[in-house]
Amino acid sequence: MSNPVTWSRMRTFLAVVDLGSVRAAAAHLHVTEPAVSSAVTQIARHLDTDLFTREGRGIRLSAAGATYADYCRTLLGLAEEAEAAVQAAGTARVRIGAVATAAETALPRLLATFRARQPQVEMSLSVLPRDELFAELVHHETDVAIAGRPPRGSGLVSVAERPNRLIVVAGASYDVPPPTATWLLRGAGSGTRQTCLALLEQHGWEPPFLTLGTHGAVVAAAREGLGLTVVHADAVAGALSDGTLRRVPVAGTPLDRPWHVVTNATPSPAARLFLEHVCDSDQPEDVRFHPRIRPRG
Repeated sequence: MSNPVTWSRMRTFLAVVDLGSVRAAAAHLHVTEPAVSSAVTQIARHLDTDLFTREGRGIRLSAAGATYADYCRTLLGLAEEAEAAVQAAGTARVRIGAVATAAETALPRLLATFRARQPQVEMSLSVLPRDELFAELVHHETDVAIAGRPPRGSGLVSVAERPNRLIVVAGASYDVPPPTATWLLRGAGSGTRQTCLALLEQHGWEPPFLTLGTHGAVVAAAREGLGLTVVHADAVAGALSDGTLRRVPVAGTPLDRPWHVVTNATPSPAARLFLEHVCDSDQPEDVRFHPRIRPRG
């Protein structure tokens, strides 16, 4: 076949997809713009289809391009996973992903103790919204994720879980009734945001919203008296103790939303080492995850 698609060309194509332009991809990859254009053109010729369409002065991913990008992510992720699978577990790498709140609360001590126990295993951590995190797992770009329950039918597997509760909090002096209060929301793709919106819909409330994006920004805004928010109890234990936040009673809360340890169906040896570690009975009860009798996804 002429013009075979290489790993390098796939990575170049995905850089254009992710960054939105040939110029940005070239700067990110430290290559020339003609080199990027050539790589994308060679793939398009090989597939005999248009991967991008013109949109004003820019470009937009075509339907065929979006489909191909999805496959590229999976193929590149599997290639990295294959390399890890044939290495000795003690010298391999585990790619860990977590939603922001888990990265700040449930994960740090586990990472520290895993590093002490397995110093030769290289670790990387990506902190992403839940939807993006699960997409990385599906594409084999991440080995293990700490987040909520994976979507049904995703092919992802929840192998262990740890108790976690969501509560409603506000600043110490904020005293507006929940039906009319301003509700502070996380950004799109956040499981906590979706839970908060579902709670409001359940009550039939249509209050004003203020979207602040990150967990830290939402909690800081609540402290300053900007409104109410749904948050993980573990993440605000200190603020509740020192009185800068107070718990607001709302029917239907607290909500049980366990943290899940999620993998794809073929975890690498290093990933399995990490899974064994987080479920080890020697772990303190407040950080340990409990294996699921029947892993599910």
